[in-house]
Amino acid sequence: MSWREALPVLIVLSSLIPGLIIFTLPEERQRLRTALNLGGALVKLSLVAVLFPFVYLGQSFVFRLPLLPGMDLVLHADALSLLFIVLSAFLWLVTTLYAIGYLEGSPHRSRFFGFFSLCVSSTTGIALAGDLISFVIFYEMLTISTYPLVVHRGTPEALRAGRIYLAYTLSGGILLLVGTAWLRVIAGDLAFVATGILSALDPSLHPSLMVIFLLLILGLGVKAALVPLHGWLPLAMVAPAPVSALLHAVAVVKAGAFGIMRVVYDVYGIEFAASLGLLQPLALIAAMTVIYGSVRTLFQDDLKRRLAYSTVSQVSYIALGIDVAGPLATIGGLVHLVHQGMMKITLFFCAGNLAETLGIHKISEMNGVGRRLPWTMAAFTIGALGMIGLPPLAGFISKWYLVLGGLEAEQNWVIVVLMLSTLLNAAYFLPIIYRIWFGAPPQSWPRDRVRADGRETSLLLLLPPLATGLLVIMLGLLAAAPFSPLQWVQIITIREYIP
Repeated sequence: MSWREALPVLIVLSSLIPGLIIFTLPEERQRLRTALNLGGALVKLSLVAVLFPFVYLGQSFVFRLPLLPGMDLVLHADALSLLFIVLSAFLWLVTTLYAIGYLEGSPHRSRFFGFFSLCVSSTTGIALAGDLISFVIFYEMLTISTYPLVVHRGTPEALRAGRIYLAYTLSGGILLLVGTAWLRVIAGDLAFVATGILSALDPSLHPSLMVIFLLLILGLGVKAALVPLHGWLPLAMVAPAPVSALLHAVAVVKAGAFGIMRVVYDVYGIEFAASLGLLQPLALIAAMTVIYGSVRTLFQDDLKRRLAYSTVSQVSYIALGIDVAGPLATIGGLVHLVHQGMMKITLFFCAGNLAETLGIHKISEMNGVGRRLPWTMAAFTIGALGMIGLPPLAGFISKWYLVLGGLEAEQNWVIVVLMLSTLLNAAYFLPIIYRIWFGAPPQSWPRDRVRADGRETSLLLLLPPLATGLLVIMLGLLAAAPFSPLQWVQIITIREYIP
């Protein structure tokens, strides 16, 4: 095996092997568990850094493992997969630091971090999957590895949320598997191709391709939380804050959105999908999800549920950018994959700090909390303003390109949807910001939650949201810098998606 073949599989193994070892560790082996977690995360980032310049130069890295006659497990690093891997690897490291501080002294940490690592391995495999069959394998591994994280607390509420999560995701997985098997019968090899696997077919000879597309999108739409397949996501907020952060920022919902990208661009091909009339209905579903999620967000007093419904809305920006089918809209949708992840993980880290430090879970309890947790709430404010799309934060960049994409494609209704969504974003985030900084605080905070060292919370809980909050600013200010997410997405669009 050459190093070009080995590098993709090593990136997957860098989290898989530590995770399997962590399962065997007794609870008291905290230092070794921490070393394995952080070591695996740093190794993954290092391997991705090695991969980066070669992919930039257009070189390919492919690993194949025979599974059945005529069927291989394929890992392939391209520019799109690298965009998702960089996000996954960086946020895994940050979330690991946060989770170590968040779960300090809690039971079942070896089980938690074992499945946590398997979750990241599955996400990395999804990013690197070189064909649709390999994608489905890792997609189902993600379902299995995230279920124990959702039910980690073991409460009746958590177990109920886990059952609903499995019902949704396993049903979606079955639809995805059926669509993939049916497509293999028609097309044979399902290796991802920039112009689409099916682009050479005559659509009139294969009317079933429209049904297959529906099956694939329904299967992926469950994890992407497209309406009406989103019901599991708000319920899953009973999971610990690091899990919620990972589910929303990079793992489950982003895996669904990433899969929709692969199906539209690398399986059907943008022109072929448009010729079948598949893109406009999907764009309308994405638009409906954007508005519906925003409206439901307005009525949530529980902070994590408000953030969950916000994710339902915000992730559909990605699908909307894909389905508008123009270069600028593609750039807006792809870059939002990164920008939304950075903003949303900041908000969930801050929500976790509120719960752990002050026992606050509801927005109605957040009056004046900025005076008690100034740094945490500063990061929250940055993340929230980014979600609204305030320039020059990262969220503005995404929305700007989506608006330009709507104009370019002469689909003015897209601009109306984005404007309405932005107004709703402001309606559900600005009142929180006002409460944080201008609301009247309680006469005294709970004495048992005041730290003896005078800090607002532990550094392991404080530094991650500060780091990601700073990146929300920098990704907007330095959007035009070389190798920024925006610049990398433009490379993807030029190299792979513009005919």
